[in-house]
Amino acid sequence: MIAVRKGFIRNGRVELDRPIDLPEGTEVVVGLETLGPEDGPVSPEEIARVLAAMQRLQPLEIPDEVEADLDAWERKLHRRGIERGESDLEDVFR
Repeated sequence: MIAVRKGFIRNGRVELDRPIDLPEGTEVVVGLETLGPEDGPVSPEEIARVLAAMQRLQPLEIPDEVEADLDAWERKLHRRGIERGESDLEDVFR
């Protein structure tokens, strides 16, 4: 189940805008939302321009041995991100 709650960081800790009824020790994942000035509704013209550009893209031809190396590298980065993310989250909730 995914529950979304708005909160803020205060003194290095996550504080939610309202209480949440979860058992002590429940594992949670914190995601960050950042919006820049360029974010917002995309115009129909921009959508059409992006779709047209995507239609012109040619598929990449990647040799099998290169693809295997890329997959291994991606798995390594993913594992490292999970390991770092878990320790970073533990620090937030201390």
